[in-house]
Amino acid sequence: MARMTRTRRQMMHPYAQIILTGNYRTRLFDGQRDEYLPLSQNITLSVQVKDPNDKLLLSRSHGSEGSFGVRSKEPGGYQICLQANCSQHPLPAGVLLAVHLDLRAAQRTNHYAEIAAREKLTDMQLRVRQLIELFLQIQQEQDYQRLRERDFREVTQNTDKWIFWWPVASSLYVVFIIIWHTKSW
Repeated sequence: MARMTRTRRQMMHPYAQIILTGNYRTRLFDGQRDEYLPLSQNITLSVQVKDPNDKLLLSRSHGSEGSFGVRSKEPGGYQICLQANCSQHPLPAGVLLAVHLDLRAAQRTNHYAEIAAREKLTDMQLRVRQLIELFLQIQQEQDYQRLRERDFREVTQNTDKWIFWWPVASSLYVVFIIIWHTKSW
């Protein structure tokens, strides 16, 4: 198995506008001859995408080539699982299934010319809107960095606890072994 823009009208989670798209294609690879073979059988590939809370966002079955897309709803690591179904036609000996995967993550972009035409904004209003969205994007990046800093701080504190308690526990163990051996004499 293998992280925006918001306005006053739509208060979304800061990371709701990041879109993850993937294109893939499967091929057979002959390891003995070191070459790709033509795909003679129909291989079904199931795609599953899970969010950082292990909630299933996408589960689909595709053919040997396909694409998928999801919108992230929160920051964190997303899991992408591609699983081939070759049970109906097993692969010949020495042949591997190669999956070429192209992942792209992009933020939703605003087309300010369209926004200005649709909402009938003046140049000054459009520029103010751009600055507000830029400010919000900077604020979201700072929030993300604070989140990463908090996670790093927790890991560091847990490591420090282990560094402190491990020698204490091993020293007590050594003292216990010494006392036990001296009593057994």
